[in-house]
Amino acid sequence: MRPLSARGRAAAAHLALQATQRGVRPLYIWHSGKLRARQTAEAFWKACNPFATMTAKRGLQPADSPVWIRDQFQGDIRELMAVGHMPYLERLLRLMLGVEVPTEEMLINFPRNGMVALHPIGDSWEEQWRLEV
Repeated sequence: MRPLSARGRAAAAHLALQATQRGVRPLYIWHSGKLRARQTAEAFWKACNPFATMTAKRGLQPADSPVWIRDQFQGDIRELMAVGHMPYLERLLRLMLGVEVPTEEMLINFPRNGMVALHPIGDSWEEQWRLEV
């Protein structure tokens, strides 16, 4: 397994600082278990909430279906953060927002080195904001 590069560690730390400035304080931080995802999750854990529970969670691997994680988020009112991989995160974002196939008018993508904050609205979700390094 390849660890984050020095540039990758700096980008994760910078993004975590930006998230903290936006008030991000997750109670739970889930990651895929892969080394780079764990290292990224650790940057957020240290910056945003060192009292959060950080754990590897099944269903966040690059080839996994995002349906299982979406179902884990449904009805959960806790502040949760999921750290994963591309293109998985983009598929999860589209599923959460209810956009199976984006149109030109509604191009949904996940920032390559970034994060997206979602807020539940009933049984669906809406994007609040996004950050990108």
